[in-house]
Amino acid sequence: MDVKGAINARRAHRAFDPVEISDETIKQLADAASLAPSCFNNQPAKFIFVKGKEQLEKAKTALNKGNEWAYKDSMIIAVLAKKDFDCVIKDRLYYLFDTGIAVGNLMLRAVELGLVAHPIAGYSPEKTREVLSIPDEFEVITLINVGKKGNDISALSDWQKEQEDNRPARLPAENRYSIDTYNEKLNVKPAR
Repeated sequence: MDVKGAINARRAHRAFDPVEISDETIKQLADAASLAPSCFNNQPAKFIFVKGKEQLEKAKTALNKGNEWAYKDSMIIAVLAKKDFDCVIKDRLYYLFDTGIAVGNLMLRAVELGLVAHPIAGYSPEKTREVLSIPDEFEVITLINVGKKGNDISALSDWQKEQEDNRPARLPAENRYSIDTYNEKLNVKPAR
């Protein structure tokens, strides 16, 4: 699969079937993330791959209401970073940008491996920190739920069911980019 194919195939599915995730698969995901560019090659993104049954169940207690679909995932990846592990240039939070690039690489490699990697915002950073023994100086950027695409949508809300098989609409091109200068059409957020 080429990069364009992986980008087009990537979806944030919520219906999961169990899948065995090997240590070799984890290494491949971590290696893909490590190849992302970062300021002065600082590599601020750190990952905790949670797949052991008992620890995975504990990690799932950090999920917010509405993310019950994720209880069927086979692995959770906690994404961490520290501001001082990357370039600090005035008020720019460069470590977040570099971590996002690494996550993108990891997710595209997951697609190539036949997995779904669904990042979420609906979790408790405090509970995640507690369950995974994460030191306070690290920021929990996101959790990524990983599994194999399934067909059982019974745990999904009506809205989630609608999104499962239909790619959410993207903004029109004029609202996503401009050439040579800012255009007020960029000041648009997708309707929900």
